[in-house]
Amino acid sequence: MQLRPQIQIQAVIKAMMEDVIPALDQTNQLAMQSAQLTIGTLALIAQHLPLEYRYDCDELARLVGLAGTLSAQARDGTSMDGVVAELAAAAKSGTDVLDRARADPTEIVDAVRRLRSATGEAVRAVFKAGTEAAQAAAQAAVLSMSKEQLLRDRSWLLMQGWEPDPKSVPAIDTLLAPLKK
Repeated sequence: MQLRPQIQIQAVIKAMMEDVIPALDQTNQLAMQSAQLTIGTLALIAQHLPLEYRYDCDELARLVGLAGTLSAQARDGTSMDGVVAELAAAAKSGTDVLDRARADPTEIVDAVRRLRSATGEAVRAVFKAGTEAAQAAAQAAVLSMSKEQLLRDRSWLLMQGWEPDPKSVPAIDTLLAPLKK
């Protein structure tokens, strides 16, 4: 069970290449082509996935620029006030989104990994040199966080079919904190 799409994609590609394709009838050209197309598509997704966020931000920035150019052109028309106003509002909204999109997703994942590592070291230090009360508090905090994280992880992977009672696991969007604007 993996959460990160990059690892999931690589596992599916490996399964296709090592298990599925060898099991196919090698004379069935349609099946062989479909399997190769699947592998190629997954490889393309894996290659582009880390760039998707930057791609979207780049497109948004270009569209904001285009909106400015088009606004200037559309102001010359007499019946375009509504269109210009909507374009300006959309551009303002796009600019606001870009201003808030400062951290690259890889920075967030790196920060998560760094905090996981530092947390592990802190827990080890508490259990090596801390008081019993500090150890109990650290244990309670880690178990509480782990319980919450496990529920999110289970919900995230719900569609994979691992849960014996899927209805008992809340939908992932109800478990995630809203982003601050």
